[in-house]
Amino acid sequence: MIFHQALRRELSFTTGGVFLVLVTIMITTLVIRILGFAANGAVNPEDALVLIALATIGYMAVLLTVSLFVAVLIVLVRWYKDSEMIVWFASGLSIASLIRPILRFATPLIVIIALLALFVWPWANRESTIISQRFKQRSDVSMVAAGQFRESAKAERVFFIEELDVDKGEVKNIFSAETKNGRLSVAVASTGFIENAAGGGKSIVLNNGRRYEGLPTQPDFRILEFAEYVTNIRNKDALEPPPRDREKTVMELLNEQNPRQLNESRAELLWRVGLPLMALGLVLIAIPLAYVNPRLGNYTAMFYAVLIYLIYSNLLNLSQNFVSQGKIPVFVAAWPIHALAFTIAFLLIRNRINPSLKWWRRQLPSFLANR
Repeated sequence: MIFHQALRRELSFTTGGVFLVLVTIMITTLVIRILGFAANGAVNPEDALVLIALATIGYMAVLLTVSLFVAVLIVLVRWYKDSEMIVWFASGLSIASLIRPILRFATPLIVIIALLALFVWPWANRESTIISQRFKQRSDVSMVAAGQFRESAKAERVFFIEELDVDKGEVKNIFSAETKNGRLSVAVASTGFIENAAGGGKSIVLNNGRRYEGLPTQPDFRILEFAEYVTNIRNKDALEPPPRDREKTVMELLNEQNPRQLNESRAELLWRVGLPLMALGLVLIAIPLAYVNPRLGNYTAMFYAVLIYLIYSNLLNLSQNFVSQGKIPVFVAAWPIHALAFTIAFLLIRNRINPSLKWWRRQLPSFLANR
């Protein structure tokens, strides 16, 4: 019981520490990426924090899987290195006795990973897509703001209004630049007003201003004075795009009726179900993988851990792609990778139970191995 309490306490602290480190790295990467999108005009800078939070929440299942695997490995490696496992073995316990307390600690986290993968992951992806699409589909009406230069969604028009009276619909000191058919048109006026057109559209009417059209270095450059100039504002409804596979709920994936989307939906469901199974397989593999000779005290187990995780996750993604392309049925691709991981974990644990025997004898039952 004392061993179990110490193991649970160390696993809790280590998992929390590793998780915080991974979240910090993830947030730093997302900040750089999303701020780059905001600088390029792909997303609204005001939505950057929301998009970073949604992306972090979406990848929480993957981060928890890695944190759990690394935490079990770090704790057991330290126990071997500090000869605490010698005390464990001297108490009449074997490496197989570690499975139950570690699984007791890992099971709630694996359940959380499953919930995050099945429900939170599609919700976060869907919300991020909606926010991004609404910014891309924004109407030019949203550009009308006093004292600010506003660019249209397709970067073809720029507005500047110094003063805006919303109640009266009047504007003052208007600047409008538009690129059309490769020609630049700039209109300026001291006064104007917003006019509601038929069909719900809007336009800005400029009074007593000037219009500059063309390039100053070209012979067809023109300067026009006008008494009234109308600039139409396209008022578009922000339409929600159809959800992608990674944005669909579990029920939508299960009830998919479109034959063209059937394989993609099954592949997405395969990945979501496979993530908690991968977490369980990695935890079982980490128990025998953490063995370290106390006299040597090296950390080669960490190298193997990184290699195993990369192979496991890439195989899971590869099976998802094969199912998505229709090369492998989903029921065939669902079990071999996880069955292989559990088999490897079983063989490695059997290997560590009695290391004095040859590797092939360790796989035999005890009454045969001792002959």
